[in-house]
Amino acid sequence: MKVRTLKQNKVNVITLGCSKNLVDSEVLMGQLKANDFVVTHEAKKSDANIVIINTCGFIDNAKQESIDTILRYADEKEAGKLEKLYVTGCLSQRYKDELEQEIPQVDAYFGTLELPQMLKVLEADYKKELVGERLLTTPKHYAYFKIAEGCNRPCSFCAIPLMRGKHVDRPMEDLVTEAKRLVNMGTKELILIAQDLTYYGLQAYGERKLPELLERLSDVAGVDWIRLQYAYPSQFPLAALDVMRERENICRYLDMPLQHISDNMLKTMRRGITGRRTKELVREIRDRVPGIALRTTLIAGHPGETEADFEELCEFVQESKFERLGIFTYSHEENTHSHTLVDDVPAEVKQERADRIMEIQQQISLDYNESRVGQTYKVLFDRLEGGYYVGRTEFDSPEVDNEVLVLATNDLHIPQGSFANVHITGASDFDLYGEVVR
Repeated sequence: MKVRTLKQNKVNVITLGCSKNLVDSEVLMGQLKANDFVVTHEAKKSDANIVIINTCGFIDNAKQESIDTILRYADEKEAGKLEKLYVTGCLSQRYKDELEQEIPQVDAYFGTLELPQMLKVLEADYKKELVGERLLTTPKHYAYFKIAEGCNRPCSFCAIPLMRGKHVDRPMEDLVTEAKRLVNMGTKELILIAQDLTYYGLQAYGERKLPELLERLSDVAGVDWIRLQYAYPSQFPLAALDVMRERENICRYLDMPLQHISDNMLKTMRRGITGRRTKELVREIRDRVPGIALRTTLIAGHPGETEADFEELCEFVQESKFERLGIFTYSHEENTHSHTLVDDVPAEVKQERADRIMEIQQQISLDYNESRVGQTYKVLFDRLEGGYYVGRTEFDSPEVDNEVLVLATNDLHIPQGSFANVHITGASDFDLYGEVVR
């Protein structure tokens, strides 16, 4: 028995996981809107009659969050608070058969590349002409910008190819068209994402085209910042760094997950690069783009990681002084090569190792931030929160990196999505404080 009135053809989309999933949800929402659906994203109190959950299946914690979310909305459906429940995304791609057995309340499960099929079930048309049309879920001044789908890398620990398939490039013309549409919507910052940005072009054009793509996007009028995330170290296209150095609207920022430095672990992880070459690449990046902020992610506790391997990783972090760093504890994922190995590092040791890396990084980050006190930076402001205007420099990506906090006073008004020059007056380990230069 229904306890509230549900609006027909109103859809609430729930997104879990990474920014690539977020883009998929935005494209889905754009298609639904073009089919005259009313669409909300993660509405707290929704009167929608349809819920679509875009799931993550990357590691154990993400999978559990996805399952818990499906179960919560399955209960709502059984209670009459919902008419239709659909599930898509990585978890659904990877475990569709099991999910259909365990949670039959869901009306249909869809994989990561089955948007047309989902729309058909919703009695909507897939409109191919909507290239680049999305309903942004981020503040309009920045947008995640997916340039490719899938991955061809053989990393032993990673299940992404199982869920996202082989690498497929988006045509360069389509990307330029989408960039122009986003600028017309008010977007100032494009955050380039893919499972591997550096592979761009090999599938569609037979050669690496990231440098050319950067030039084309940089030429789009109204794009103030272009940011690169998820670059792979092996066979890195160094020409992209020259474009970054030469173009003012390409942020001196690179997110390049390295995962480890020990040759033993890099070989076991099937990363296609040695520790020596990794160190040379880091030096070359810094030489080619002076002042660049390097972000990396690492894995602690992969099968076979010895104390010696971990000590080598600690030394590498200490020496390299990455401006930004995150670390995951290893997750033993089914159907990956690493799953054939014995998961021989105890959970508590994995966590201890991750904590130790972050202790090293905390001091590095504090030293780096303190060195910026007294300097002035161009800052893009994202929001007003807790009595502060909160923004970012070109060296910081949303949600994962440092922020610049400016005290909100009666005589200061900074609109969301605007730029201002900020003089840095103070620093903590992961934040900067400053004053707007009048």
